Amino acid sequence: MSVRRAWEVRENDTATTWCDVRLSFADGAGVDLLAAVCEGDVAVEDVRARPALSLDDLAVLADWIEGPLLEACGGAPVVAGAAGGDGSPDKRHARPALPRGAESRRLVAGEYLAAQRAGRDPVLAVMSVTGYSRRRSLRLIAGARDAGLLAPRHVRR
Repeated sequence: MSVRRAWEVRENDTATTWCDVRLSFADGAGVDLLAAVCEGDVAVEDVRARPALSLDDLAVLADWIEGPLLEACGGAPVVAGAAGGDGSPDKRHARPALPRGAESRRLVAGEYLAAQRAGRDPVLAVMSVTGYSRRRSLRLIAGARDAGLLAPRHVRR
């Protein structure tokens, strides 16, 4: 990852710094972006990626660049899990941590079946527990089905 200051604008007591950021991966993929840093806040102005990024990748992109970008552009690095200025916890990372592998499939299957029994929408229940989009939640449900934790969608005759 490389970070280069592009320009800086000062107004009264604040300064906004724009930086060019380039991420290069071993498989040849790359991300170029323009980000603005002002008083410890980072705003991504423009992103160009080869190959294109999914929405989940865009969400992770901020975590990849935040620390090095703040260090290079003069902002103070943010400590993960630190409280905000009003004393509230950092709500930017609201998605709960999911276990990996079989434990994740068991959690998804349990929530799906509990919602079904309660007469609620099971996909929405999985979405609320995982914090993922509908498409990603459906993939998790399919993985639980493939693992044999949920009944198949269609009974074969």
